[in-house]
Formats: sequence, C-alpha cells, structure tokens
Amino acid sequence: MTTMLRTVNRVALGVVGLVLLAVGGAVLAVGLGANPPSWWLHDGKHDVLLSTAERTRWRHEGWWWPTVIAVLTVLVLLALWWLVAVLRRRRLGEVLVDTGDGAGALLRGRALEGVLAGDAARLDGVSHSHAHLTGRRDAPEAHVRLLLEPHVDPAVALDHLTNEALAHARDSAALESLPAEVRLRTAKHKAERVS
Repeated sequence: MTTMLRTVNRVALGVVGLVLLAVGGAVLAVGLGANPPSWWLHDGKHDVLLSTAERTRWRHEGWWWPTVIAVLTVLVLLALWWLVAVLRRRRLGEVLVDTGDGAGALLRGRALEGVLAGDAARLDGVSHSHAHLTGRRDAPEAHVRLLLEPHVDPAVALDHLTNEALAHARDSAALESLPAEVRLRTAKHKAERVS
C-alpha cells in the first residue's frame, strides 16, 4: 500500500508539475513577445489572461456561484486528503523474518507492536506504553511512546527499553537492526505535602 501511494504521489506530482511548467512557460514566452499559435488562448503580449467579458460572462446566472464554490470545495478537500495521506505515517502490515532457509516468513506487524508495547509496559516505572511500526517489511522502524511514573529517571527508562524491549523485539523477528524513535512523557501527579 505504501509503495502504491508513493508511486501515485510521484506520478500525480510529475503530471501536475509538467502541466504547470508547460502552461507557465507558454504564457511567459507569449508575454516576452513570441508569436503564439492560432489555437492559443492569448493573441499577444498585451493580451490579458481573462478579459472583462470573460470574467463577468456567467456572473448573473443562478448556477454559476454554487458551481464555482462546489468545485473549489472539492479541490480543497482533495488537496487536504492528499496532504494527510502524504504526511501520515503508514503502519507496517507485516515484517519479513529471515528463517535461514532462504524462504523467510511473514510476521504480522500488529503482533510485533503488541509484544513491543507489552514488554515496554512491564519495565519498571512505565505506567503506559504504545508502539507502532513503519518503514519497509524487511527494514521496520519502531515508534514507541512511554508514559513514565514521576519517580523514574528518563535515561534509565530509555536504557531499559533499548536493552530489553527493543532488543527482544529485534531478536525475536531476526532483524539485523530495529531503529526506534522513543517519546517519553511523565505522568502528572499531585504535589506532596511536606511537614
């Protein structure tokens, strides 16, 4: 799915870029004095992009403004959908495990995420953990969020996560490496009264 989205994204950006480059270059060339072909929108360098008659042609028709607003709304929604799809990190569906026989096996990404989050939650001073995998199935990357108890040293918690939970996940999936991005937060607590 991620590969397909990347391909569609690249093709769409390439087509839009070529169209904009061609139209912009042609308008610039005509503006600098090049003779336009007979079918071109503009007659010469003193011609405007939209004449007054073209701009006001449909203004008094009842369908004009609702149509313009609907088309612009659809374009904005499509642009937002595309932006969210590009920026959102895709969850990894499966991880390729090297079994040593050349065939390999597939491990569900959610299963490995669950094991990683469970191991992290059992660490001393961790009150909640969440993990998800991104990247390629032969080179996954872990994204871990930990909610720490107030008394826990973040450096110690990170060290335990690296040497225990992440190492266990990496070894169990027979991965050469498992890069991880870890976000630590401390649980809120009431101030203690000193007497």
